[in-house]
Amino acid sequence: MILMIDGHSFHYEMENLCRVFFPYQKIKVVSELPADEQDDWLVYTGLKALPEGLRISVRVKLGSYEGEDSDTLALSGDVQQKDSERRMAVMLFRLLTQYCGFTPKWGILTGVRPVKLLRRLIAEKGEQEGLDYFRNELLVSGAKTELSLLTMRGEEKILAQSRPESFSLYVSIPFCPTRCSYCSFVSSSVEKTAKLIPQYLTLLCEEIRHTAKVASGLKLRLESVYIGGGTPTTLSAQQMEALLAAIRDSFDLSACREFTVEAGRPDTIAGDKLDAMKRRGVTRISINPQTLNDEVLKAIGRRHTTAQTLSAFALAREHGFGNINMDLITGLPQDTVESFMSTLDEVIRLAPESVTVHTLALKRSARIFQEGSEPFVSGVQASEMLDYADSRLLSHGYLPYYLYRQSRMVGNLENTGWAKPGFESPYNVVIMDESQTILACGAGAASKIKDPYSDGLTRIFNFKYPYEYIDRFEEMIIRKDQVKTVYEQFCRVSERAQ
Repeated sequence: MILMIDGHSFHYEMENLCRVFFPYQKIKVVSELPADEQDDWLVYTGLKALPEGLRISVRVKLGSYEGEDSDTLALSGDVQQKDSERRMAVMLFRLLTQYCGFTPKWGILTGVRPVKLLRRLIAEKGEQEGLDYFRNELLVSGAKTELSLLTMRGEEKILAQSRPESFSLYVSIPFCPTRCSYCSFVSSSVEKTAKLIPQYLTLLCEEIRHTAKVASGLKLRLESVYIGGGTPTTLSAQQMEALLAAIRDSFDLSACREFTVEAGRPDTIAGDKLDAMKRRGVTRISINPQTLNDEVLKAIGRRHTTAQTLSAFALAREHGFGNINMDLITGLPQDTVESFMSTLDEVIRLAPESVTVHTLALKRSARIFQEGSEPFVSGVQASEMLDYADSRLLSHGYLPYYLYRQSRMVGNLENTGWAKPGFESPYNVVIMDESQTILACGAGAASKIKDPYSDGLTRIFNFKYPYEYIDRFEEMIIRKDQVKTVYEQFCRVSERAQ
């Protein structure tokens, strides 16, 4: 497909909107159409200044289908420019909807944080007008608008507890038993990288101690700890205990509302590891089956079984864990709507305190995308799965408390965290809302330094892969000292503004 951008700078939005309808199609973006280029698959988007206003034109030629639309805006200045992008997106959305025969439920939204957008619209326009704009001008469906509003209300209770000096700690364990076929995270299979783990862990504990000194010097208040990956429970019980001890010995946890470890793969969960986590004050774990269909588990490269998931969950309960999250994914290869419904019903029967329902995202770096050989579930089927999950979880006392989206998601859908009241994860909320500093340790981790006085956010990246992290550790530790420099810059700007 060729996407032609003529006279405007809305390249990013128009390309992403095309990807909503054609997630597997290669899209070539041009500003001029080469004379020898075949135009059987052409999307033209144009903007032209005329005496009477801005002329917006959209034309599509997709095989035998042809459609076009145009409009003239008589507005002026920034309002004209901003609304011209939205109007162009609406035109393109409607033409592609007509061609494809389905209407994506998030309308023209392609961004990651729709709930944050809705909150801003309501703050600017009032609740009813903000909701009307979300539905009518951005074309978000009634169901997704309601889900966004419910989620926003859940988030607000958690965000209200945060202070300007609040921060969260993220710790990366980028190792997994095997690499799932859909995975695009920076993680390495233990089969290939087990020899790196001892040295990695030693240096990680050193980075944790250094980060704690930086945070203490800035008088920051730690409110949540989240150990993710990868699969943190690929560590042995002794290694897990050493990591948790480094965190507890280095940071003041008196204000900490959450201490989560992503136990992740059920086949990595054992009694001695659960005991180590319990001794060191872990309050929340995730046991992530993704599906309770063994054939689907094989298709995505996970070596555990449904029986192991059920056993791991029971074991965690026996070891005293009263706050367990379970992750599921809609849209997995070889899954069906009926199979997903069965999985969800069984998870609800287990009664975990929270359930996170993801939609499969087909990232270019994932094996499933590169091979292109798996029978993908359609966007329509994935949507049915999510609708069922939303209805069933609500009816069983779970409420949505965070929501985000990714590029190339099946059906252009969403990921939603559901929890029983009082069991929400503060970390999940603040990382999506970008309203709090996240200090991150480990390979592939990115610290996000939030300006306490504005919406400013500065990112400081660690090295991506475990071997890089080990080989260039001293250089990375120096980067961590930038946290103090960034906070000092925020303070100077604030003082000048007063």
